[in-house]
Amino acid sequence: MTLRTTVFTGATIIDGTGRDPIGDSAIRIDASGIQQVGHQISSRGSDVVDVTGLTVLPGLIDAHVHLGWSSNMQAVLHGELSAAERAADIFNNLQQTLLAGFTTVRDTGGLDLGVIRAVERGLVPGPRIWACGAGLCQCGGHGHLHSPLQSADDPYRHDIRGLTAMGRYCDGPDQVRHACREVFRRGGSFLKLSVTGGVISFTDALGDTQFAQEEIAVAVAEAKARNTYVTVHAHNAVGARNAIRAGVGGIEHGTGIDEETAALMADHNVHLVPTLAIARMMLENFDEHGLPPEIKARVGDTEKGMREALLAARAAGVLVGSGSDLVGPVQNRRGLELVLKAEVIGAMAAIESATAINARIMGVADRLGTLEPGKYADLIAVDFDPLSTPELFDDPARVVLVVKGGRIVKDTRETKQETPA
Repeated sequence: MTLRTTVFTGATIIDGTGRDPIGDSAIRIDASGIQQVGHQISSRGSDVVDVTGLTVLPGLIDAHVHLGWSSNMQAVLHGELSAAERAADIFNNLQQTLLAGFTTVRDTGGLDLGVIRAVERGLVPGPRIWACGAGLCQCGGHGHLHSPLQSADDPYRHDIRGLTAMGRYCDGPDQVRHACREVFRRGGSFLKLSVTGGVISFTDALGDTQFAQEEIAVAVAEAKARNTYVTVHAHNAVGARNAIRAGVGGIEHGTGIDEETAALMADHNVHLVPTLAIARMMLENFDEHGLPPEIKARVGDTEKGMREALLAARAAGVLVGSGSDLVGPVQNRRGLELVLKAEVIGAMAAIESATAINARIMGVADRLGTLEPGKYADLIAVDFDPLSTPELFDDPARVVLVVKGGRIVKDTRETKQETPA
């Protein structure tokens, strides 16, 4: 069967590789992927979409999301929301994420297999999803959301099979092994462990280390058996170094990473995904997240710490990606992560972190992350110059065209000229 093709003409292209923009260019795609990129591309037999005056980029990738936490968090923790309400919040967030230009996400704790299948089947609109399912934590560690007044063995009320996969606690190598296998049984494509305390925690501190090195090593072995990797939540250097020595593939957040830790990461080929956006938003708009008020004081200088870690990691040659880590009912500012990274490393490097580098971190660079022939036909167009005004990534309305898998899923261009050639 011949697939109908579309040619986007008149584009300024930023292809995700870090190369300079290419003006007055075209992209030819069909449902099977990108066919051609460059000048003088024939539009014969194709639909033509005029994107003159717009900048076309690869579909953006957010490598640290929590789509399963799309509702008011206090209401979830207190058992005040039905499964239907939580599902509606998740589905709304999926669509919102896609229309903001994020055509791929890596969920680092919260989504279960049913949601992923619903998107893949086209039942609900959303980005491509790679997910770890339940993040693993030790008893009393970051992600263990039982009240301290409950027994740790009480039934876990926040988990809804097929919809949400919340934190799973496990202690000792045998429990960790079983938990890892259960994650994979429920459709997880990688593993995520918390190896330090966290901001949204109730019984630990950011300076705490969690999981013994031998427990982390068990998770690494289980991931390798599935041809995938472990990434870890880490907010201090000691916990990060424990995880690196145990063989993990990545560090999330990275607060506290210094030159010594960054060098160790480089030696072990460990990547970093800083999450500046959540730190900024929790300070500026804390009440919108539906979190207990005592959590606000824990945010502290985490954004500053992650900025310093980002620079140390890049100086050591570590692969540094991009994640927003947004939680709760207001997750419409994923682009803020690019804005904040651009302040530190420049606009082009920020874009590359959210496209080609994130694809490498996720192990999908053969399919996503750049505008090159053979890649999936995921692309966006924005009505601003991303290199001179990257702050406009914070406004989802400035993403005027979104294409996922060769299909236009959003088009708000002022002048729409689509003609068959």
